[in-house]
Amino acid sequence: MSDPMVGVVMLVVFIFTILLGFPIAFTLVALSVMFGYYAVGDAIFPLLVQRGYNVMSNDVLISVPLFLFMGYMIERSNILDRLFGSIQVALRHVPGSLAVATLVTCALFATATGIVGAVVTLMGVLALPAMLKANYDKKLATGVIAAGGCLGILIPPSIMLILYGAMAAESVVRLYAAALIPGLMLAGLYSVYVIGRAAISPRLAPPLPKELVTGISVGQVTWMLLTSFVPLAVLILAVLGAILFGLATPHEAAGIGALGAIVLAIAYRAFSWTKLKEAVFLTGRASAMVCWLFVGSYIFASVFSLLGGHHVVEGWFDGLGLEPWQFLLLTQLIIFILGWPLEWTEIIIIFVPIFLPLLDNYGIDPVFFGVLVALNIQTSFLTPPMAMSAFYLKGVAPKGIELGHIFMGMIPFLTIVLLSLLILYIFPGIAMWLPGVLYGN
Repeated sequence: MSDPMVGVVMLVVFIFTILLGFPIAFTLVALSVMFGYYAVGDAIFPLLVQRGYNVMSNDVLISVPLFLFMGYMIERSNILDRLFGSIQVALRHVPGSLAVATLVTCALFATATGIVGAVVTLMGVLALPAMLKANYDKKLATGVIAAGGCLGILIPPSIMLILYGAMAAESVVRLYAAALIPGLMLAGLYSVYVIGRAAISPRLAPPLPKELVTGISVGQVTWMLLTSFVPLAVLILAVLGAILFGLATPHEAAGIGALGAIVLAIAYRAFSWTKLKEAVFLTGRASAMVCWLFVGSYIFASVFSLLGGHHVVEGWFDGLGLEPWQFLLLTQLIIFILGWPLEWTEIIIIFVPIFLPLLDNYGIDPVFFGVLVALNIQTSFLTPPMAMSAFYLKGVAPKGIELGHIFMGMIPFLTIVLLSLLILYIFPGIAMWLPGVLYGN
C-alpha cells in the first residue's frame, strides 16, 4: 500500500473510531503516533513534542480561556432573567413578543458567552415555561430556543472563529469583522420569521394578556432596559469595538471582557467565591479540551501530510475540474453532511484543514471561507441525529415536550440557515465589505 493511501486509511480509521465514542483528542494523538511511526520511525516523538509546544505558545489561543471565563461569569451573574424580562416588556406590542424577546436574549447572551450548551439550557429553563404558559405552539417555542442559542458560533466574539483563525493562520480581527454582518443577518431573519408566523397565525404565538401590557410607562421600560440590557450590551460592544478598531488585540480585549464580567456580577450582587471557583474550574476544563484537540489535530495533520494524504485529496478535487463556485458548494455540502454525526470542534479541527491548502488553487479568500463554515456549522446543532441543541433543550424541558417537537421546531430555522448560506454565497460582499472598509484589501 502506498504512503498516500496509508494517509487515507488513517483518516478513515479516525472517523470510525470517534463514531464508536472514543475521546477525540487522545484518538488523534494515538493514531498520529501509530501511523507516524510507520512513516518516519522514532522521529515521530520529537515531532509530537514540537507540535505540542507550538500549540501552547500560540498567542491566538490565549483569548479562548478569557472569553470562556467571561461567559461563565456572566452566566452566574443572574443577568439573564432580568434581560429576558425587560426585553419582553419592551417588545410587548410586537407579534410573538415572547419568542422575539427570546431570540434577542439568545443573541445577546450567546454573543457574551459563545457557549451553545449554556445559552440553550438557561433559556430552556427561563423562556420555555413562559412561552408554554402563554399557550405558544410547542414546536415554535422549542425551535426558537434551539436556534437562537447557536448564534454565538457565528456572532463575535466567537470561540469557533478563534480556533479557525489559529488553524488557517488568519487574523481573528478580520474574521470577526467579516462575521458580524452575516451573524446579525441570521438573527434578523430568525426574528422576521417569528414575527411573520405570529402575525399570520396568532394561535401559534398568542399576544400577551392585556393586564401584562397595560399600565407600564415608558419610564419604567427605560429603567428596566438600563439596568439589564444596557450593561451587558456596553460590555460586549466595548470588547468588540476594542478588537475591530485596533484598540486591543483579541486576548487583551478578552481580558477586558473577563474583568467586566466580574464587575457585572458584583454590581448585580451575584458575586461569590463559590461562583468564581466554579467559573475558573469550567474555564480550565474547557480550555484543556481545546488545547488537547489542537495538539492532536496539529500532529494528525503533520502525519497526514508526511504520508501524502493531502495529495490524494488535492488530486481528487483537481480531477473533478471544478470551478471556484463549484468547489465552494461541494466543500460546504461536505461540511453540512459531516454535521449530522460530528460536532463542530471535530469538523473545524480535523476536516477544515484538509480544505485550507486548496483555497489558493481556486482563488478563495480564507476569511470568506471561514465565515461560510461558521454559518454552516449552525446546521450541526440543528440537524438530527446529533443536533446537540435539541438534546441540551430536552434535558431541561418541562414534561410534555418531546424530542419530536424540538426536531420539528428546528426545521424552519435550519431552512433559514441554508437560505442565509445561499445569500452569502451569492453576495460575498455581505461578509467582506466591513473588513475591507476597516482594514483594506
